[in-house]
Amino acid sequence: MTTPAHDLAAEVLELPAEERARILQLLIASFEPKSNAQKAWMNLALHRREEVRSGKVAMVPGDEALARVKARIA
Repeated sequence: MTTPAHDLAAEVLELPAEERARILQLLIASFEPKSNAQKAWMNLALHRREEVRSGKVAMVPGDEALARVKARIA
């Protein structure tokens, strides 16, 4: 018997962020495992993560980031 999707989702949402991120990577890869676009996005995400971890760049709260984007396109 398989676990219903809503039960599985509830369990996954209780996991720590790093474990949820790993599951997300696996799910994305399952849709397009050999896609060049998927590989490029993953490489960009890993590069940006390293920039944040190393202190080269700082994260910006979501509302501030959206405000910056809106100011640029206005």
